[in-house]
Amino acid sequence: MAARPRIKDVAEYAGVSPKTVSNVINDFEHVSERTRAAVREAIEALGYRVNLAGRQLRRGRTGMITLAVPELDVAYFAELAKHVTAEADRRGLTVLLHQTGGVRERELAVLRGFDAQFSDGVVLSPLALLPGDLTGRDRRLPVVLLGERPAEEGTDHVGIDNVRAAREATEHLLARGRRRIAVLGGAARGRQGTGRLRTDGYREALAAAGLPFDPELVVPAAEYHWRDGARVAAGVLRSPRPPDALLCMNDQLALGALRAAHESGRPVPGDLDVVGFDDIEAARFSVPTLTSVAPDKRGIARAAVSLLLARVDRPEAAQARHEVAGHRLVVRESSGGGRPRAGS
Repeated sequence: MAARPRIKDVAEYAGVSPKTVSNVINDFEHVSERTRAAVREAIEALGYRVNLAGRQLRRGRTGMITLAVPELDVAYFAELAKHVTAEADRRGLTVLLHQTGGVRERELAVLRGFDAQFSDGVVLSPLALLPGDLTGRDRRLPVVLLGERPAEEGTDHVGIDNVRAAREATEHLLARGRRRIAVLGGAARGRQGTGRLRTDGYREALAAAGLPFDPELVVPAAEYHWRDGARVAAGVLRSPRPPDALLCMNDQLALGALRAAHESGRPVPGDLDVVGFDDIEAARFSVPTLTSVAPDKRGIARAAVSLLLARVDRPEAAQARHEVAGHRLVVRESSGGGRPRAGS
């Protein structure tokens, strides 16, 4: 049986030092792309595999991280979990996956329970945590939050610029001549959750266009599921002054709204434009296809895992880091875009 290749063998094959190979394996920043490519080619050619057990024992780590999201049957969180798992796998880590249901006690349990003792850190997408919950947590457990930027400043965080994204989506609708734009799942008041931030972006776009803000057009939703979108949209479309566009706080609300528009006889995009958030896979296959704000989910996952591992390496680092991932508006048929090819 051939001997298992070692870092020294990879270094000789790639023409670099063993330290450089280690830096590439651990994804350190100060390595050129040319050198990374050479080392990765050597790893692939030799069939080198990281000795995870030995490495974790030397570091006093488990090699496991926790990912906690509200609902795995919400497509955005399922897609995000896929990207986090792929990024962790690329770094030789195992992901422990939790579904919190957006319940505060379950979110707290992720920070204080079994995983807090067994995993190297937690990536958490919270819905119900209060700022004080984070202030009082055990700082020895590295935590990265996903979603809107928390009021508590001492925890690492990754998210998109929700205000800007909603403003851009609203500007797109205004440019199409829409003037009564309803916000499904929005929040004109309350603490700075995602719905509130996106509503703020909508209001900024109206103000820039010289249009008044009508609070009657901000329609809350109990949850952000398909059925909620259908129910809330059906209600606003029956109103005496129905909207001519719907800005939905996620794609599942938007897809439900498309159904309600069909049942009410409001053609989309003729009488009504519909825009969602998250750019889930279903948005590319609905009829009509759905215009949506697409967050860089792969970038979010990469940033979250990187921040977590940096915090694992330096748990006492005082300065919390906030990473803003990219986004783009993908215009499809539901707001006047051309017919895409299947699957695009």
